[in-house]
Amino acid sequence: MTFQRAVIGLLILIIAALAGTFFVEWKLSVQLRTMKAFVEGQVFAEAVAACEKAQSSTPFKWNGGTHTSIVGLNSVKLEKYTVIASYTLLADGVYCDYDPVKKKADIGSNFLERD
Repeated sequence: MTFQRAVIGLLILIIAALAGTFFVEWKLSVQLRTMKAFVEGQVFAEAVAACEKAQSSTPFKWNGGTHTSIVGLNSVKLEKYTVIASYTLLADGVYCDYDPVKKKADIGSNFLERD
């Protein structure tokens, strides 16, 4: 009887720990999405302006484009202490990557062929 109570107690403890873990993960996920939306909102106007001014053989026209979409804020971690962020926009089949740190825009026409 004591063994059964111990097993039931451990089972309840494990279930409570898993529920707590899922709650904390959900809460952090919501905060991360909120922060990402805030950063994207701050960077959007800069990205559009830089992409439209960037020199390229294929012009990037966000304001006059028929099919525009925001791919979003991406980050690539190359080294232990280096994170390179890029904000990607798509207008009429032309991709533009904007680096908010360097304030530089790179334009490409094919997503897979870009740097």
